[in-house]
Amino acid sequence: MQPLKGLILSGGKGTRLRPITHTSAKQLVPVANKPVLFYGIEAMAEAGIEEVGIIIAPETGGEIEAAAGDGSRFGLRITYVVQDEPLGLAHAVLTAEAFLDSSPFVMYLGDNLLQGGISELVAAFREHEPDALILLTPVPDPENYGVAELEQAATGQTGRVRRLIEKPTEPATDLALVGVYMFTAGVHDAARAIAPSARGELEITDAIQHLVDSGLRVEPHIVRGWWKDTGRLEDMLEANRLILDNLVERIDGELIDSQVDGRVVIEAGARLERTRVRGPAVIGAGAVLKDCYIGPYTAIGDGCTIIAAEVEHSILLAGCEVCDLDGRMESSLLGRNVTVRRGERQPRAYRFMVGDNSDISIL
Repeated sequence: MQPLKGLILSGGKGTRLRPITHTSAKQLVPVANKPVLFYGIEAMAEAGIEEVGIIIAPETGGEIEAAAGDGSRFGLRITYVVQDEPLGLAHAVLTAEAFLDSSPFVMYLGDNLLQGGISELVAAFREHEPDALILLTPVPDPENYGVAELEQAATGQTGRVRRLIEKPTEPATDLALVGVYMFTAGVHDAARAIAPSARGELEITDAIQHLVDSGLRVEPHIVRGWWKDTGRLEDMLEANRLILDNLVERIDGELIDSQVDGRVVIEAGARLERTRVRGPAVIGAGAVLKDCYIGPYTAIGDGCTIIAAEVEHSILLAGCEVCDLDGRMESSLLGRNVTVRRGERQPRAYRFMVGDNSDISIL
């Protein structure tokens, strides 16, 4: 098999994460203080993939290119491919055809997280050389996903993919497509052969079904670890929790009359005074925390200031300021440079999803 290339899709508009995504690409919203997109790029590098194409949109492509660069920091080479309109995953494959050429490739949705990366999956694809390999996982609500029906092999083991349906009203199985796919170059012809769906997009499920109907070998791989699509606030917070659960404690910042319990990372330049942090949690470089409490599953971005406040199970992007809250802020996502401050009357707890450069006074 030829060397694999990588294709990361990073062109979606992120409407479910607005207002955060009004001013920033959804793939750059951080989980545990690292942009979601970077987890996919690192997974590619760990799997030995050296050339990666990133699909970008005209509106957010410049920001993504500035963040990820030429790929050298990750140990690979990045080529950026502009998709003028988000016309479906199969359309993205066709848009990248010149970059992919005849190479087999891994396609990874840039706002997805997959436990354990893709090294094992890439190795299986190289060993068995199917025409396509798709990742599946059991979900409680398969009607919201592309769903696969599988053949049963003579041995009783799971066989090839028999049928794929996009968001079926009555799912035949609970096996949903995870946002990672592996293809040979034959998928380009399949993408050209299909018609747009009712929503006007070239669906990757239809392209894969075309491969199946053409007698090509499409194999499933059932994912038993966690997988997250970070398209909504609840998903971002859950992904943040899952990543922080594997945190390795490291204290590089300054602690003054402060207490740190559990798995906590405090980056260099951070300063904590009379503050308690219960892990797992991460405090970014240059953050200043005074007279506050940071609870589990919290990611505080670089340069944040938190004074006389309690924050738990939340994500704060760089430059946020939270001051003088009588209650606790929890399960929140604050964009860059957001300010939240006390008014005269306050509830006991707050839950926010606030876009960049906002200023909130609670009255």
